Amino acid sequence: MARPLVARAVDAALDRSVVLGYTTIGLAVRRALPGWPPDPRPGVLAGRQVLVTGASSGLGTATVEGLADLGATVHLLVRDEAKGAAVAGRIRAARPGSELRLWRCDVADLDDVRRFARAFAAEVAQLHAVVHNAGVMPPTRTESPQGHELSMAVHLVGPVVMTEALRGVLAGGRVVLVSSGGMYAQRLRADDPELVRDDYSPTTAYARSKRWQVEMAPLLAERWAADGITVATLHPGWADTPGVQESLPRFRTLTRPVLRDDRQGADTSVWLAAVEPPPPTGRFWHDRVERPTSLLPATRPDRATRDRAWAWLRQVTDLT
Repeated sequence: MARPLVARAVDAALDRSVVLGYTTIGLAVRRALPGWPPDPRPGVLAGRQVLVTGASSGLGTATVEGLADLGATVHLLVRDEAKGAAVAGRIRAARPGSELRLWRCDVADLDDVRRFARAFAAEVAQLHAVVHNAGVMPPTRTESPQGHELSMAVHLVGPVVMTEALRGVLAGGRVVLVSSGGMYAQRLRADDPELVRDDYSPTTAYARSKRWQVEMAPLLAERWAADGITVATLHPGWADTPGVQESLPRFRTLTRPVLRDDRQGADTSVWLAAVEPPPPTGRFWHDRVERPTSLLPATRPDRATRDRAWAWLRQVTDLT
């Protein structure tokens, strides 16, 4: 259904205001506007397999719950198996009959990612979607086992390697990358992708890696289109996640009354994984609507910068 002009104008105004658009206020208003994209139909994912990374807390757990409610067999990818098992147990208790599988993997460790992908593909013949939700914001500059800055390793390098390794079973499926509205404040730094030259800041490293997700998505979409795989990036708005609670306590104190809960933050992830027909590939989304990837000219990369970034990503992920 086409959205009326007034509804589009209100939606855009909420989006540009940030404070209104990213909070519970924005979601509530958008849901009430004419043309709100409808929910996926009940049971749409029955018989389908979906993989969710970072599934043991926050938005990841809420994404698992939303997908399970639509009938999917959901594979929970976690780093801490004991924590993941406890979460899976709680979900099963609240949703009897839910089909859940637990897998362990450190998304930052490319050797572990490839090990997991081999094991997963040996057991799962067809994967409908992977939701790359795992996230980190280390207080000091930290490197992965392969020497990559940890935010970049978890948010981009690991997910690309994992998806590439799963292409066979993911053919015809979907890739969903959970980004952040914080990326709007950052340029694509192809000259310093892993924060070696600049002073380290947790929020800067996090936002830069999220900018990379969004800028690389169209190029990844082109690469994976040969297998019928679609790619979507999204930002969940401001949600009261464990990451916000631990890493941004002052921000949480100021915004807590209007922060989204986990279910609200996971809404677009679930929608992108389940809605039919699949949304157009390579786009950036928030609250079920495609959004611009840059709001300021200074953060819009030129072709040369994007090409340089793509060359770096291909090198570190061994894309041929």
